[in-house]
Amino acid sequence: MSTPTPPGTNAVGVPGPLVAADWVAGRLGQEGLVLFDASVGARRGGAPHIPGARPFDLDGDLSDHTSAVPHTMPGAEDLTEALRSLGVHDTDTVVVYDAQGVYSSARAWWMLRAMGFDRAAVLDGGLPAWTEAGHPVDDGPAAYDGPRGTFTARPRPGLIVDADTVAAALADPGAAVLDARTRERYAGTAPEPRPGLRGGHMPGSVSLPFGELQRDGGQMLPPDELRTVLKEAAGDRERLYFSCGSGVTACVLALGAALAGYDRLAVYDGSWSEWGLPSERPVATGEGDSP
Repeated sequence: MSTPTPPGTNAVGVPGPLVAADWVAGRLGQEGLVLFDASVGARRGGAPHIPGARPFDLDGDLSDHTSAVPHTMPGAEDLTEALRSLGVHDTDTVVVYDAQGVYSSARAWWMLRAMGFDRAAVLDGGLPAWTEAGHPVDDGPAAYDGPRGTFTARPRPGLIVDADTVAAALADPGAAVLDARTRERYAGTAPEPRPGLRGGHMPGSVSLPFGELQRDGGQMLPPDELRTVLKEAAGDRERLYFSCGSGVTACVLALGAALAGYDRLAVYDGSWSEWGLPSERPVATGEGDSP
């Protein structure tokens, strides 16, 4: 007599942190594969969405709204509850995408990684790549009303870091702090989209807009090209810290670095939404250490 398969038993394995649209299409609906739409802003909620996708709401339950800055990482207990309510099991495989290409999906991937969940990947090119390949979409928002999952967050220290850790990294000759915002925001010549923030950048940080790690259309560069771009920005430094506006596109840099073979990586959760607030933390303007 065969042994019944426990609910949530993983039947899918991802080949790495990035998967193609055709890879997902060939496994859509397979037991153990959870697909998340992590779109933000005007595309929050995922309409239209890939069939079966569930909402990974970074503007809602998947951020800590008790924080003074947006998109703050929830605590382990809150993240566990949110993902269990979305039916995620510890044994599942997760693929995350967004409506802009590779943008907010990388944040969801990094959050899972920081909470000890490694069977997760980003859909390369997101929803645009999916539709360009001719795969179907469903109208209406992504939703989930099925049974609860068994996911348990197991935080890994050091993957999500605070301002004091980044300040120490800026003074560390073996570390590089890379800023994923536009070069104009880094230089302080373009206004910040969030009111009340100072313009400019952390002294000693390096400008590396996240789009420079992508092809036109929002797909990630090949690993060798990613390594070249990152090495140009970071030099020989292998310990990399990533910042942006609110900790979202910093994770695109983290994804690119992981694909390029770097493994000593951290994301500054507060990013410029915290550092740029009026305070004694130093701010520089101009091109600075832009490569």
